[in-house]
Formats: sequence, structure tokens, C-alpha cells
Amino acid sequence: MNRVEKLTEFIGKGVSWFTLFIVLMTLAVVVLRYAFSTGATAIQEGALYLHGAVLTLAAGYTLKHDGHVRVDIFYRHFSSRGQHWVDLLGTLFLLFPVCIFITYSCFDYVLASWRYAETSVEAGGLEYVYLQKSLLLLLVVSLLLQGCVELVRHASALWFKKDADSEKRGEQG
Repeated sequence: MNRVEKLTEFIGKGVSWFTLFIVLMTLAVVVLRYAFSTGATAIQEGALYLHGAVLTLAAGYTLKHDGHVRVDIFYRHFSSRGQHWVDLLGTLFLLFPVCIFITYSCFDYVLASWRYAETSVEAGGLEYVYLQKSLLLLLVVSLLLQGCVELVRHASALWFKKDADSEKRGEQG
């Protein structure tokens, strides 16, 4: 599990550099358009590709760092044990089914894109659209891998916390 977390961390930190390139590419598109009255479709699409890569490849990293949106009206008032239960059950009954649904929903879509070696429909656009669409499947892989780590983490916390609590009660009594 430690290897998965290291991989997740490495990918997340690596992909974070894409945001700098997105800003620079967007700046280049704006300068070319307004200063030189010329379009830059390939650069614009490149920024979109990188944006998609950030959103899909960093999903596991975001999960690892508890950065996904959570409506925690009740969660924040739960004990540590209650929070572990919510996270464990949420991983099992929400995260994993959503990952399966995404895979089921997009697999044929990605496969068809690969089958036709899909390219941009824009003149001067980028090729390899099928690689961009494949990021949907990498999203699922990153979430499932980190989800397994989270599942083990929360189950361990529940299991070992219970033992630690019973030892404390035994010492006090």
C-alpha cells in the first residue's frame, strides 16, 4: 500500500506542474490573438488537454489528501471512529460503485476513439484525441488504487482503535 501512496503522491505532484503550463499556454493564446491577430488552435487545445490531465490524473492525489468536496454537516461532529466508519462505507458504497459506473459508461467511448485514431475536428488542432479520452480510464485507476489504500487505512483505524480502546479500559479497570 505504501507504494501506491508514493505513486499517487508522485503523480499528483508531477501533474501539478501542468497548471503552470496551462497558464502560460493560455497567456500565449491571448497574446497571439490580441497582439498579433492570429489564432493558435493547437496551443489552445494543448491547454485543454493538460487541464483534463490535471483533473483526471490528480483525482487519486486529491483523495489521498482528503481534498474532494464533502458536505460535512454531521461528519465534523462525529468522533474519530465515526468518521472512519463514514469514510470506510463511503469508499465501499459510493467511490467504488461510481468508479465501476464511469468505467462502464466510458469504456466503449474510449475504445471507439482508439479504433478510429480520433483527432481534433478543428483545423490546426491536435492529434491523439484518443489519448485524451483514455484519461477517463486512468481517472478510475487512480481513484480505485487510492480508494483501496483508504479502505485499508480506515479499516485498520477501526480495528486497531478498538483494540487500543479495550486495552485502555482494561488498564483503568
